[in-house]
Amino acid sequence: MLKTRFTEEFGVEHPVIQGGMMFVGRAELAAAVSNGGGLGIITALTQPTPDDLAAEIQRCKTLTDKPFGVNLTLTLSINPPPFAEYRQVIIESGTPIVETAGSDPTQHIEHFKEHGLKVIHKCTSVFHALKAEQVGADAVSIDGFECAGHPGEDDVPGLVLIPATADALTIPFVASGGFADGRGLAAALALGADGINMGTRFMCTLESPIHQNIKEQIVGASTLDTRLIMRQLRNSMRVSKNSVSEEVIAILDKGGRFKDIKDLVAGVRGRKVYEFGDPELGIWTVGLSQGLINDIPAAADLVRQISADAEATLTRLTGNVVADVQAV
Repeated sequence: MLKTRFTEEFGVEHPVIQGGMMFVGRAELAAAVSNGGGLGIITALTQPTPDDLAAEIQRCKTLTDKPFGVNLTLTLSINPPPFAEYRQVIIESGTPIVETAGSDPTQHIEHFKEHGLKVIHKCTSVFHALKAEQVGADAVSIDGFECAGHPGEDDVPGLVLIPATADALTIPFVASGGFADGRGLAAALALGADGINMGTRFMCTLESPIHQNIKEQIVGASTLDTRLIMRQLRNSMRVSKNSVSEEVIAILDKGGRFKDIKDLVAGVRGRKVYEFGDPELGIWTVGLSQGLINDIPAAADLVRQISADAEATLTRLTGNVVADVQAV
């Protein structure tokens, strides 16, 4: 079994995290990942109110006795959610782990740490990873350019970003963006990470709460079937290639601004994609890793298989090195 700084510090069997995903990170999926020995994550803002989040956390506790966490993404908006109330629910629920993401997490990390929670902060650059370490994060999830959703504006892929992060940090970190199987986990560990964080791969599992049509579309898609939108606004977002994402790109290419696309990129439309199974209903996030996904397994089986395959890959490579040295 693979043991890393992450598995040791966060009390999980396998160095595999199911990251927070809007409208996807619900109790059934998080519990299934945790039952498989990984770290499942409930997405706080998927729940309409803090009280709904409290109920979802309790529901997850009925489905697993293994560690799981809650994602709190700190969005910047005119009418922000009541972050302090969501934060308090996470603390009072007894959830031991929280994943923060988005804007400056300092205040939230300090509050979580005061109450004994372990914090993983998701970011897209070494600079922000170092900042998270400085303000008390226990671990970092570093997103490469390949990821779904917001990859940042630096366009640094994992092959460079992971070892650069390993050189800079002293706390454990997991790699995110482009991971879907044991080969990816083995590569991440070789580059200095302590595990992997996957979103798109977990969308294609039996317990994922999205429509079967969308799961099957991901399975049938290639690495060429995503689009980066809102580049001109420096708010880049990797989404599925469809008529809506093409319209957004065309409007911005002609000099449009956010007000001209806000109805097209509205989150409520993406939720309808997952609910009704029509991939053309709105913008929905998916990563380059969809080109590596060929099936829709149970989440627990997926976690165990990825870890086992990574261990086998590393053992094989180590054996090849030893054999070559002996031959010489």
